[in-house]
Amino acid sequence: MATRGAKPKPAHLRLIDGTHRNTRHGAKAKAATTVEIATESFGKLTRPKGMKGEPLKAWKKFIEPAAWLDGSREPAAIAFCELWGEFREAPRAFPAAKHGQLRAYMSELGLTDERNRSAEKDADEADEFFDD
Repeated sequence: MATRGAKPKPAHLRLIDGTHRNTRHGAKAKAATTVEIATESFGKLTRPKGMKGEPLKAWKKFIEPAAWLDGSREPAAIAFCELWGEFREAPRAFPAAKHGQLRAYMSELGLTDERNRSAEKDADEADEFFDD
């Protein structure tokens, strides 16, 4: 049975995007320590050696820039990239159920939150109304 509301955001992602609140989530220092311990125990997220084609492109485009991911998210990252590869190979044959899975993996990995995207690309683009 499904639970209502948004899924809780991982502590590491809250610290990165600045949504950590001491009143809700406890002390920031304690959360940072917990994140460091988890990162040390799980290790860095590493790409599987056999990945190639569209899944490899997805890994480089979506997973590598996501600095908040650690080794505990590796199965979800791999599954996301493989599903992305299936979608890119045959978009018309990709069923709605797999679209739901793809969206769920993106949410679980923190890829759907716009606040996680870097502002460097936006700073280079000129605004047609405000920049002279």
